[in-house]
Amino acid sequence: MNILDLWKDVKTYDLTQNLSHLTPPWPTYEPLQIKFFKRLSPHGANGQLITTSNHVGTHLDGPLHFDTAGRDIASLPLDKLVGPGVVVDLSDIAEDYGIYTPKDITDRVEVKKGDILIINTGYHKYGWDQPEADERRYMLRHPGPSMDFIDWIKEMEIKWIGVDCGSADHPMNTKIREWEPGEALQADAYLQEKYGKALEEIYSWPQTYQAMHTKVFPKPYEIIHAENVGGQLNEVLNRRLIIGCFPWKFVGGESSICRILAFDTES
Repeated sequence: MNILDLWKDVKTYDLTQNLSHLTPPWPTYEPLQIKFFKRLSPHGANGQLITTSNHVGTHLDGPLHFDTAGRDIASLPLDKLVGPGVVVDLSDIAEDYGIYTPKDITDRVEVKKGDILIINTGYHKYGWDQPEADERRYMLRHPGPSMDFIDWIKEMEIKWIGVDCGSADHPMNTKIREWEPGEALQADAYLQEKYGKALEEIYSWPQTYQAMHTKVFPKPYEIIHAENVGGQLNEVLNRRLIIGCFPWKFVGGESSICRILAFDTES
């Protein structure tokens, strides 16, 4: 049978968050700004100008984002960006400032070496375009990974990770910890009650600072990630799929706004 005949039975899911001038960027980054520079009347066509940072809406953090010697977005081959992967649903254990572990993932799905891994914390429900929109919870309080997660993704040779919240790092393991001292105090109280450890014990600085960027982006690992995944994510939970990330072919790009799709080939 011709592959094109098979393709008509493949269902495609869009895991991309809506993008607009209303989309909040990651804290302190430039938001998307858009304006018309001409309109149909009298020019015969609509034309727009856009100014934006690369960290607005669904976007891929490229190697160059945290590694001066890292590859730019245009240098990433398609076989890194597209391939077999799995979506894991952690929303049942998700709570503000929570921590997830490799076991939380492997208890729910089978992860294979070289997979693409999409993590559903459930916090995309707080995205700017959702009925429960809550920008502070989405950006400042979402769950993040334990420190042993770093070694696990290296061992599994994960191609890239996608998360449905503001960062693949725990928000209190980013600069947000300094920018929002009130949030840090709340997080510290939660962590001491939940895990019996202070924030500084769990994410000690500078050793672990922004570890999902600093410890896995550089070669030989180059385990990058996409943030602000959303769209039809709830329709593909705990499923094995073909997953693709499609950024601009951006020469010199440290990161890029992108589209993320999942293809159901098993049905």
